[in-house]
Parts: sequence; structure tokens; C-alpha cells
Amino acid sequence: MDPSNSEQNPEREKYSSVCVGREDDFKRRGRVTAVVHDREVVIFYHKGEYYAMDIRCYHSGGPLHLGEIEDIDGRSCIVCPWHRYKITLATGEGLYQSIDPKDPSAKPEWCSKGIKQRIHTVTVDNGNIYVTLSNEPFKCDSDFYATGDYKVIKTL
Repeated sequence: MDPSNSEQNPEREKYSSVCVGREDDFKRRGRVTAVVHDREVVIFYHKGEYYAMDIRCYHSGGPLHLGEIEDIDGRSCIVCPWHRYKITLATGEGLYQSIDPKDPSAKPEWCSKGIKQRIHTVTVDNGNIYVTLSNEPFKCDSDFYATGDYKVIKTL
């Protein structure tokens, strides 16, 4: 028996790369949704870079694949269409504007809530786009919406 065989080692299979499409399709469309090992993800092509994250917003399960991309404080962010939560494409950090209530002349500053949205690795090989699920051991808020009743992509 081969221990590296994915049938015998489901944990290894869960984190193996999955082809989700062709590079030219991503460049043309800008974003694509996919199911990678039973986890729904959205893959973005923005300013020459690829990004992948859980498809549902960490805050309330909003459909990130329907959101707009905005540059906020020098960082590319997806804006959830439900409640306008801003999430960096590169790190999954939630951003918010903070102001010092004791200083009425203070200018709002963009601050991080920390990593809230699970991001995944995107690689390009011979014109194909592959996604590898994150195997970071910490819990992300978006993990809650990544399973069960919150699925948006219907598979046969």
C-alpha cells in the first residue's frame, strides 16, 4: 500500500492542489467561483495577481463573489455587498475606519481587525490555475460559513 495515495490519506488529499480553470478565462472574467475539496472559494484576478478566499463573508455569510473590489489605504479589498465589510485580498484582514472620539478634528484611519477571512494559495502552471486550501491551524471567522447550509455553489 502506498501511504501517499490520496484514497488512503484523506488529510493529504484535502490540501492537494485542484485545477479551477484556465488563466485566460480568469483574466477575461476577473473572478471565478469553484469548489475545492468541498470548500467553496472565489478566485480573483486583480491588477495582475491572483487571490483566493472563502466565498462567504466572515461577518454574516454575504456572497463575496458579488462584491466590488476597491483599493483602500493602498490595499486591494473585496467589499461585501451585504454590509460593506472590507476584506483585504492578500491577507484576509478585515478593515475598518477608526477615529479618536476625543479629538473632533481627527482624520479617520484605516485599521485592521486581524485575519477574519480564510485565504488560499493560487498557483499558475502551464496556463492552468490551481487552488490549494489553507492548512493554517488557526480558526478564521469565515470557517463558520464555509460548510453546511451556507453553500452557494450547487454540485451534483
